[in-house]
Amino acid sequence: MRIATTIFLTDRTITPVRLARELEQRGFAGLYLPEHTHIPVSRETPYPAGGELPEEYGRTLDPFVALGQAAAVTERLGLGTGITLVAQHDPIDLAKQAATLDHLSGGRFTLGVGLGWNVEEAADHGVHWPTRRALVHDRLALMRALWADGPTAHDGEFASVRASHAYPKPVRKPRGPVSGPRTLIGGAAGPKLFDGIARDADGWLPIGGRGLAESVPRLRTVWETAGRDPEQLQVVPYAVVPNPGKLAHYADLGITEVVLQLPPAGEAEVLRALDAYAAYL
Repeated sequence: MRIATTIFLTDRTITPVRLARELEQRGFAGLYLPEHTHIPVSRETPYPAGGELPEEYGRTLDPFVALGQAAAVTERLGLGTGITLVAQHDPIDLAKQAATLDHLSGGRFTLGVGLGWNVEEAADHGVHWPTRRALVHDRLALMRALWADGPTAHDGEFASVRASHAYPKPVRKPRGPVSGPRTLIGGAAGPKLFDGIARDADGWLPIGGRGLAESVPRLRTVWETAGRDPEQLQVVPYAVVPNPGKLAHYADLGITEVVLQLPPAGEAEVLRALDAYAAYL
C-alpha cells in the first residue's frame, strides 16, 4: 500500500522544502496539502469536527505555491491538494495552475476537489451556497476543455470559455470521460457525490476513511453503471490516523493508497511523526 501524508502547512510549521525532501528520502508516496484562502472571524459556520476551529485553518499556505516548492526538490514524490476549493477559484486560472504543476513535476500532481464547508469563506468568493455542487462540476468541465489536445470550447451554466490555445497540457491521457491530472473528489458518501465522481474524477478522497465497507461497494455500483472501468476506480482514505488493523481493513477493500495525517507543527515534531509512521511503509 502506498503511504502518503497530509499536513496543514502554515507560516509556523516545517517548510514545504524540508518536508518534501524528508518524505522522499524516507520512502513515503506523496504529500497532499489543504486549502483555505481565509477564515472570516464571524465564524457562523460550525467546525465540522466540532469544537473550536484550530488556528492552522487561518494560517494555511497556498497549496499550489507550496507544492511547486516541493516539486522542485523531489523526483518521485506524489503531489496533491487535499483539497482544492474549486468553487472559490477562477476556473481558467485554476486550469493553468494545475496543468503547470503537473507538467513541471512530470505528471506527479493529484487534484483533490472539495465542495467546501465554510459558508462565509465561500461567500466572500461570490459563491451561492445552494448551487456550489453544480458550480464545481461546471468548472471542472471548463478546465477539461482547456486541457483538451485541441482548442475546445465550453459553454456552461456558470462559465464559458472560447476554443483556445492553452498550454502546458497535463501529462496524463484521458480516462473515459476524465482528462487532466489525476482527480479525486472528497466529501461524505451519498448518491450526488458518487454520481459526480463517476462523471468527473478518477476516484474518491474520503476524510478519515470510516464506513468504507458499506460505501465503497455503493460507489463501485455507480461507477460501473456509468460505464467506467471497475479496475480504474481509486479510493484514497484521507487524513487517517493509522493502526495496523485499519490499514489491513483498507487493503481488504482493494485500497492501494492511504493519506496519513501529520501534526501542523515545527520540524522536530513532524519528523518524530514520520519516524512513527515509518512502521507502515
